[in-house]
Amino acid sequence: MNKKQDILNPLSTDFSMLDYECAYLPDKMVRMNYKYVNNASKTFATAVIDRGWRRFGKYFFHPICQGCNACKSIRINVNDYHYTKSQKKSIKRNKNTEIIVQTPTLTTAHLDLYNKYHNFKHQKDGWTHRNISQREYHENFVDGASDFGKEVLYIIDGKLVGVDLIDILDDGISSIYFFYDPDYASLSLGTYSLLYQIQLATILELPWIYLGYWVDGCKAFAYKPNFQPQEMLDGFPHVSKEPHWQSSETSRS
Repeated sequence: MNKKQDILNPLSTDFSMLDYECAYLPDKMVRMNYKYVNNASKTFATAVIDRGWRRFGKYFFHPICQGCNACKSIRINVNDYHYTKSQKKSIKRNKNTEIIVQTPTLTTAHLDLYNKYHNFKHQKDGWTHRNISQREYHENFVDGASDFGKEVLYIIDGKLVGVDLIDILDDGISSIYFFYDPDYASLSLGTYSLLYQIQLATILELPWIYLGYWVDGCKAFAYKPNFQPQEMLDGFPHVSKEPHWQSSETSRS
């Protein structure tokens, strides 16, 4: 292998999970393909995220569900982004919110906020919930960050009210996970965090925000079409093959 091939094919442990119940579509089963990479480079992460993969900790993954191809990767076009009136209002509402971008960390405030948010979603939307442990949080959100994984902290009056986990890649920002204090729901922190990613990408001259998957009819993804314009990728091509993203306005129905 040449040097580029080595970078795009790092030492890894590859495996797939047994099928389990799909969280996005009723009566469907999920099977995930995983690649555990102990020392992932930004070049490798950029290549696989551009091909529809996702990352949690040191695990890179994408679905390989039998008989279902509902998960489509989407990304926001930063250079041509159109702010809606409500999004501009969200930015104004958060004018006093302090923002810190840094390497991911683990504190009691992180754990308390994560558990508070998920308990709220359990009560409101029926999410399965149990308190996350320090080890689980570290494995999912701190470990594997390398030199490209970051956390964006949202602070109001000295209090941590939101945490956004992202990867800053060679061609864009990959949204990993966001959680917030439901006591501050009126600030629309979820919307604001994504708008800040767009602003950050603009500053860094990065053209894309990788927004994960779109599944038509899934309530959890209903917010994603509000961020336009977008491109969509069908499938999960190997790093040796070029991805073919196509301009798309995801359905608002």
